[in-house]
Amino acid sequence: MKALVLFSGGLDSTTCLALAIEKYGAQNVIALSITYGQKHDKEALSAKAVAEHYGIELLTLDLARIFEGSDCSLLKGSDKDIPKGDYAQQLESTDGKPVSTYVPFRNGLFLSCAASMALSRDCEVIYYGAHSDDAAGNAYPDCSSEFNDHMNEAIYIGSGKQLRIEAPFVNLTKADVVAQGLRLNAPYELTWSCYEGGEKPCGCCGTCIDRAKAFAANGISDPALN
Repeated sequence: MKALVLFSGGLDSTTCLALAIEKYGAQNVIALSITYGQKHDKEALSAKAVAEHYGIELLTLDLARIFEGSDCSLLKGSDKDIPKGDYAQQLESTDGKPVSTYVPFRNGLFLSCAASMALSRDCEVIYYGAHSDDAAGNAYPDCSSEFNDHMNEAIYIGSGKQLRIEAPFVNLTKADVVAQGLRLNAPYELTWSCYEGGEKPCGCCGTCIDRAKAFAANGISDPALN
C-alpha cells in the first residue's frame, strides 16, 4: 500500500510522516507540501529538509491564488498582525468564529487536492496531522473529528472507494503527538511551527505556545531550540 502525507514541515505533519513511514516503509510514502501565500517560507524549507532526511519524494503545490481575497493574518495579502497568546485567549474575542490565523477551509481544500494527486499516484490512503488541541473551541474547525469523518466519507465515495483519509491524531492532544514523535525519533530539530518568519521562533504566537507546552509535558526541551 502507498500513502500520501499532507506535509507542512511542522511538528504535527512531521510526526504524521514518521508514523506513515513506520507503517508502510519510506519507499511507499510520498509527501505533499502545499503553499498558500504565507508571509514566510520557513515551513516549506523545513518540509524539504525533513523529506531529504527520510529520503522520500516531496511533491509541491502552490494554491496562493485561491486565498488572494482572504484577510487571514497568516497571508501576505493581509495587513493584520499575527495575534499573540494561546488560542483560548484569542477565542475570547472571536464571538464563536475561528481565530484570525484560520485559513478559509484550508484542510478541506488541501485534502481534496491531495485526493486527486494520491489517486494519480496509486496511493490508497492520505495522512494528515490534525489534532484535538487545534480543533478545541472552534479555533480551527477543519481539524475536528467531525470534519475528518465527513471528508473521509466524501473522498472514499468520490474516489470509487479507492482512497481514504487517516488522521491518527485527531482525538489526541499535541503533547500526545510529541510523545508519538519521540518514540519514532522524528527529526523535530528540522521542523518549523512558528507563524512568524524570523530567524528564530517568536515563542508567543498560538502555535509556538502549544508547541512549547507539548514538549514540556513530555519532560524535554524543544530540539529545534537547542
